[in-house]
This record gives sequence, structure tokens and C-alpha cells, in this order.
Amino acid sequence: MSNNSQFSFGPATGVGSLPGGDAREAAKTATGAVEDFPFLPELPARGPGADMIGRTAGMLVELYARVEPSGWRIGDRPGRDTKRARSWLGEDLDALEEFTQGYEGPLKVQAVGPWTLAAGLELRNGEAALGDPGACRDLAASLGEGLRLHLAELHRRIPGAQLVLQLDEPSLTSVLRGQVKTASGYRTHRAVDRQVVEATLRDVVGVHSDGPTVVHSCAPDVPFALLRRAGAAAISFDFSLLTERDDDAIGEAVEGGTRLFAGVVPSTDGPLSDPAGSVMGVRTLWRRLGLQPGLLAEAVTITPSCGLAGASPDYARKALAHCVRAARSLADNPE
Repeated sequence: MSNNSQFSFGPATGVGSLPGGDAREAAKTATGAVEDFPFLPELPARGPGADMIGRTAGMLVELYARVEPSGWRIGDRPGRDTKRARSWLGEDLDALEEFTQGYEGPLKVQAVGPWTLAAGLELRNGEAALGDPGACRDLAASLGEGLRLHLAELHRRIPGAQLVLQLDEPSLTSVLRGQVKTASGYRTHRAVDRQVVEATLRDVVGVHSDGPTVVHSCAPDVPFALLRRAGAAAISFDFSLLTERDDDAIGEAVEGGTRLFAGVVPSTDGPLSDPAGSVMGVRTLWRRLGLQPGLLAEAVTITPSCGLAGASPDYARKALAHCVRAARSLADNPE
């Protein structure tokens, strides 16, 4: 957060997940296709422990989770599910280290943020941790400690990298609106107070004190203003879900120096438009907001609309390369 002003984000990157289960193949794609802003890939196709919640649960300190038929549940000690999650993360780090020898520049790593984690992890009684304020606090503290260790490990392995931490918060809007279902499915958990949500996020964002934190959500109605107040240096979102209701919040974010990670390239197989066409909406938004066209390349990083786990390996590579070309088109012809 502190040294944000002199930090340079790359023009394009991935959201996080890639298809398949081969760590080396994924690292090769994540460093080769977006070489100015590579990322640590996630491979959920490997199964429980490589999924978003399981992977982050494996990073927690003094809290452990195991797979139950209903999902991930907090347990007393590390079992084989925790070990599997940690082992896969280690494999991914080994592969990334191999393909980033001598790399200097921004490098992004992703983990689930505290509120999506609280909505996605069950307590012993089978209900989401979200319903228990004390459990939410413990979870956020454990996550913060785990992220500190994870970032230190990355610094050690890839010393030239400027680390960017991405917190994935797809459930955040549902948490704020009281739309997260209880275990029975008939009721929903009460909405969490916005100030509590913001304060918890601020604590976890603050863990990465020597670099910027991005908060990502590919759900509708991303709470831009709340995320900025919580200290997010950048906000990553699915561009196609924006409505004109978001205009003011986005205009204020850009003018306040918050970077936008605009998800404009489809994340599942399909025809790709020309690079200029992919960023036409971004240019239109800029004009509508009356922002300086010259600011575009400085304020926007181009990404796929969400993770690429559901794509074919060939499309995933093409989509990332397309993001790079679309970002170049934005920089070359901002008007």
C-alpha cells in the first residue's frame, strides 16, 4: 500500500485459475503469455485442495479444514486434505520459481479474501463461519498470518519480483446483502455490517505492507467505494457486469489513483474479437466519465473476465495473449 505510487503494474495479466493439472505447463503459460505481469496459477481441476477455498484453507495458520460431503469444514488438526492443499501449492511454487529465474517486475499471487472464506468454510455444526462473528475474526487473523508467510516464501524464491496480492472476494456482495444461504438452504445469514466488513478487509489488505493488494470479484455490484476505503490499490472485476450505476464509483476510483483490472476477454472457449474491439467498452466508459484518454494505460490492466479453469488449455493461452494485445491497443490508441 505504502509504495503504491512508485509501483508499476503490468498492462495485462490473468485472474488466477488455469485448466488442467500440470503445474509446469500452467507456470509456463502464466509466465510466457503475460510476461510483463505473470501470476501464480491455480489448477482447481486437480480436485479438493486445489479449489479456491481449499487452497486458501491450506494457507491458514493454526486453523485446519477438511472436506465433508457438504464442503470444507474447520477441524482440529491438519488432515490429509490440508496436506494435499499444501503439497499442491508447493508444486506450483516450484514450477513458478523455475520459470521466473532472474525475473524482475510485478508478479501476482491470489488467495481467497476473508469474507468469501467465511461464507465458504463451515464450522463444526455445519453452518458457515459467516454466522459467527468470533469465527470470522479468528479466520481473518489466521488468513493474515498465512498470507504473511506465503508472501515471505515468494520473496525468498523470486527475490526480484514485486509482489501483488490479489484477494478473491466473489461472495462479498452476497455477504453485504444477507444473501448467503444457511446449511438448510431455507434461510440466509444476516447481512454483515459494512463497517465490520471494511475493517476486516483493511486488516487483511494491510498484511501486504510492501506492495499493492488487488481485490477481485467477478460478481455483479462490486462495492468499489468500500474496497477503496479498505485500502485496495486495485479492483478486479468482470467488465461486462458493470452498469451505469457503477459510473460514479469508477470515476472516483480512477481519479483517486485506484487501478482497474478490467475483465474484458471471455473466460470460456469462444471466438475472440479483434484486440481493439475487446477494449472498446473501456474506451466508451472513459469518454462517458470524461476522463483523460492519456490516463487509460496508466489506470487499467486488462484481464480475462474471470478465471480460466473452465477453458481448454489452448484457449487459455490464446485468451491471455489476447489480453496483452488488447492492452497494447488501449495504450497505442487511447481515443
